[in-house]
Amino acid sequence: MWDYTDKVKEYFYNPKNAGVLEDANGVGDVGAISCGDALRLMLKVEQDTEIILAAKFQTFGCGSAIASSSALTELIIGKTVTEALELTNQDIADFLGGLPPEKMHCSVMGYEALRAAIANYKGDTWEDDHEEGALLCKCFGVDEGMVERAIRVNKLTTMEQVTHFTKATGSCGTCVESVESVLARVNADMVAAGEIDAALAFDPARAALPQRRERVKSSPLTTAKPQMTLLQRIRIIEAAIEELRPYLKADGGDCELVDVDGDRVMVRLSGACVGCQAASVTIGGIQERLATKLGRPLRVIPVPPGH
Repeated sequence: MWDYTDKVKEYFYNPKNAGVLEDANGVGDVGAISCGDALRLMLKVEQDTEIILAAKFQTFGCGSAIASSSALTELIIGKTVTEALELTNQDIADFLGGLPPEKMHCSVMGYEALRAAIANYKGDTWEDDHEEGALLCKCFGVDEGMVERAIRVNKLTTMEQVTHFTKATGSCGTCVESVESVLARVNADMVAAGEIDAALAFDPARAALPQRRERVKSSPLTTAKPQMTLLQRIRIIEAAIEELRPYLKADGGDCELVDVDGDRVMVRLSGACVGCQAASVTIGGIQERLATKLGRPLRVIPVPPGH
């Protein structure tokens, strides 16, 4: 289990500003459920002063994603859009007392959603409304712009850091060379600008292909229990859900396993869990627990009642 701070746990179990903001005039969407993480950030901005009067979020992801999204709303309410744009993903992580390195991508997702929501408020075209060619990591829907910003803002110099901050290269590994190219280019620009020391910059010549492949295979995002059959996975998933059900029932809800298809786990929520504003929190908690049990990333997808 990840070593979360008390504040991360607080904002996961009791998220602030979760739900729909009906009168939002700025909406930012990043990620996709098909990629494992998705976030919608909604802003209500006062037109004359450009002060963010309210902010709410809906997220599909792990506990860190929920906590980071909640923290982001707390950080930006009361700020002008200009002040909000000065925030970085590190500010989100710091607000929470820190995040595990492997979960920093959750704060980056919040940073990206904020930029998208403010662009939407201003009527601008969000620069990450990209064509297919700009998409580097298809497994997690990570494009070149997101990778480049994460490298610059957080002064990343290794592929492991890029994976932790963006999830890129964290699954099939086919995007490794493309991501390495971006890392090398951006690091070179940062060295020229005096932002990082040349000795720290990523050097693709030192990253031999066999080493890259081994690094991807051993990534914490891709490590799975060896030789696990589908039946074994289903049994582990069933056992993990059974462990969670008493807690859901205590709040008037319930959850049952419907199907397992590759890395997609379909579940059916019932009782108080259906239509609840915190349903995404419930799904995120289930996904976090199952990923920990199986030692690999997966997507928990809620199936509507009757299906």
